[in-house]
Amino acid sequence: MVKIKIGCSGLGGKGEAISNLEIYAKSGIGACELAFTYGVYLDKDSATEIGLKAKELGIYLSIHAPYYINLNSLDKTKIESSKKRILDCCEIGHYLSAGSKHKTSIVFHAGFYSKMSPEETFENIKVAIIELVEEVKKRKLNVELCPEVMGKINVFGSIEEISRLVKETSCACCIDFAHILARYDMNKFDLVKKELGRLDHWHCHFSGIIYGDKGEKSHKQTEKKEWSDLLKFLKIFDKDIVVISEAPSPVEDAIAANKML
Repeated sequence: MVKIKIGCSGLGGKGEAISNLEIYAKSGIGACELAFTYGVYLDKDSATEIGLKAKELGIYLSIHAPYYINLNSLDKTKIESSKKRILDCCEIGHYLSAGSKHKTSIVFHAGFYSKMSPEETFENIKVAIIELVEEVKKRKLNVELCPEVMGKINVFGSIEEISRLVKETSCACCIDFAHILARYDMNKFDLVKKELGRLDHWHCHFSGIIYGDKGEKSHKQTEKKEWSDLLKFLKIFDKDIVVISEAPSPVEDAIAANKML
């Protein structure tokens, strides 16, 4: 039986995180993604406290790593810095999963093509993720690495590329359905099912999307029909699914989607 948790992006600072979790729980929100988009802002003690509270409330936590990550940079020092940023998120993610059997999903944008061919880009990112997966195992961190399906055509992260990464590195992934709509100019539900239906659980993002010739331009509030189409698709699967709203007002968006669900 499919189990869908719909949540929101953003928990606020560590001083307001606990109270925000309580508000989310009262609103029926079942998941929350901490936005470390400009850097990690929690220490292990606050992460443990937040993680235990989330477990008590039945809220699944995940992390979005900083935006400035590129595992295919022409500058090798930038690749190493990117790997460190991901591992810093993994360390905090481990404490966020305190007391929980569920691994914390660490979502990140894998990289750019950087004037290289798609195949060369894939191989470079693959090597970096294999190294990251091994380091996570070595440190015994209760997290899973989730490179994200991306919405711009000049950025690495098509459905097929992410599917191949999962197969060849044993990482997990983040299926961003808004990005898919922007990149392909359609939902591509059949391709998602074909390429990623084999996975036993999905971590997903969604929102309304404004897009142009090069793909994603910006997010917008999700329309009712957009949620309806996505939920109808997700309900066919027998797997655990987390969907994080990245709309401009993600809490309100998640509440509306949960009512529909």
